[in-house]
Order: sequence, then C-alpha cells, then structure tokens
Amino acid sequence: MNPGALKLAGLLALVLISAGGMWKVQDWRYGQQLAEQASSHGADLVAISNAAAAQVRADQDKRLALEQRLSSSEQTHYKELSDAQTNQARLRDRLATSDLRLSVLLDQRSTGGCSMPATSGPGGLVHGPIRAELDPAHAQRIVAITDIGDEGLIALAACQAYLREISR
Repeated sequence: MNPGALKLAGLLALVLISAGGMWKVQDWRYGQQLAEQASSHGADLVAISNAAAAQVRADQDKRLALEQRLSSSEQTHYKELSDAQTNQARLRDRLATSDLRLSVLLDQRSTGGCSMPATSGPGGLVHGPIRAELDPAHAQRIVAITDIGDEGLIALAACQAYLREISR
C-alpha cells in the first residue's frame, strides 16, 4: 500500500473514532438530561396525585358532614311526624270514646236577630257565643283532614331543610 492511502485510512479511522466518541458523549449527556426530566416528571406526578387525593378526602369529608346533617334533620322530622301521628291517634281515640267532643261556634246572625238559641236544650247560666257539637263521624273526618295537613306541613319542612342543607 502506498503511504498516501495509509494516511487516508488513518485519517478515516481517526474521524470514525472521533465521531463514535462524540456520539457516545452525546448519548451520555442526553441520557442524563432525560433521566433528570423523568425524575422531575415523576415528582410532578406524585405532587399532582397527592393534591388530587387531598381534594378527594376533602370532598368525602364534606359529603360525610352533609350526610350527618341530613340524617340528623331526617331524624328530627321523623320524630315530629311520629309525634303528630301519635297526637292525632290519641285525639281520634278520645273522640271515639266520647271523652272529647268537637264543637263549632254558631253565627249569632243566623238566628234572625233573636237572642234565642238555635236548639232547645237545658237552660244554663253560661253567657257567650253559641256552640254546636259536631257529630262524632264528622269530627273523625275533620281530624283525619287535619292529620293529612299536619303530615304535609312536616314533609314540606323536611324538604325545605333538605334543600337548605344541600345548597350550602
């Protein structure tokens, strides 16, 4: 081989070795940058995950507090409803046993300006508005209507309390 070709082959070998070395140095440098980015990205993901978990815990705590308030409110309204039903049942029982009579005030103008009572009955010394006793069946119906009204009012109050709690 001639000396020019050897020089050229040596120069080519030197260029290839230099290119390979530079390639390896770039690989190390970029590898280190990628490793730093990966660890930074991992730390960011951990921070995001921790923040999301804290938010979920806070939401769960809020929901638990809301459920406890709603449960307490529901128990209160249930107690009011059961008390009203008990009172209505007691009232119906007293009406059924004639222990209690319902009466209504009569309009004194309906007697035609006369001061005579509308019905005849034993005389008495009670001066005041004229009253008429209701038939027990009618009294039972009136009590049933007021019972339904009481239940409706208690249910309305429960709905309003529920809406007030969930809108906080």
